[in-house]
Amino acid sequence: MSLTVTLAILVVAALVFGLATYKARQPYEPGRPPLVPYLVIQFVAVLAVILMAGHLVTLLIGKPFTGRLG
Repeated sequence: MSLTVTLAILVVAALVFGLATYKARQPYEPGRPPLVPYLVIQFVAVLAVILMAGHLVTLLIGKPFTGRLG
């Protein structure tokens, strides 16, 4: 994956997280349950941000992560 694609996915995931956070903080209307689980969307977006940040680091330093055991 190239640098531009990685940055694009990172920005989109951060925006999705922000939108899900905004919608999750909206006041609850009694008798009308939320149709979208915003907590799950936040979790998936944070996971994507963490993965893309790690991938971005490997792209910038030019060496893939090998882990503790090499």
